[in-house]
Amino acid sequence: MGNLFTRLKDSISADLHDALDQKEQRNPMAMLNQYLRESERETEKVRKLVERQYRLKDEFAREHLKAQEMAEKRKRQADVAHRADEEAMYEFATKEHEEYVKRSERLKASHLEAMEQLDQLERKYEEMKHRLKDMHLKRMELMGRENIASAHHRMNQVIEESADKPYSKFSEMDQYIENLEYKVNSAYYKSTFDSKMAQLEKDLLKKEEVNS
Repeated sequence: MGNLFTRLKDSISADLHDALDQKEQRNPMAMLNQYLRESERETEKVRKLVERQYRLKDEFAREHLKAQEMAEKRKRQADVAHRADEEAMYEFATKEHEEYVKRSERLKASHLEAMEQLDQLERKYEEMKHRLKDMHLKRMELMGRENIASAHHRMNQVIEESADKPYSKFSEMDQYIENLEYKVNSAYYKSTFDSKMAQLEKDLLKKEEVNS
């Protein structure tokens, strides 16, 4: 039964990976954006861990310093009690001194371990930030390639339409310009013709008045 569940899980996992691979092939930009969002979330988690580790390291350092100070204090008190022949106080101070020494050594080790862990986290955080920047760069490069591909596709469509259809976009534009030029020239000719005819009519009227 266990092997059956294992095979079933592996089969579902394989199908899921195949589906993701197909989705990535169909829409690589969408998948890249998804990877970016996930990487940004993981990077933010590591950043918070780094900040928490800084606080923990500082807290270990403070507690270590306190334990050292208390160990030295109890040592002095034990010496005073011994010189004063206060056996009970001497035994108490001596025992306290030993406890604080042990605590100091333990806190020192914890502080060193916390520093090592912080160093590892910082290296991991820097590595993730570089990876994130590389992914942003890859996204920009992919956007550029998509823009170029889209532009070439549209230009190819226009060129194919121009070659296959007599009334393609370019042909329509040429016809529009020719019609516009004709209208402009025709309007200019009409305006000059009308002005010439008006002048001709005036000259003819003057000539007829003179002859009459």
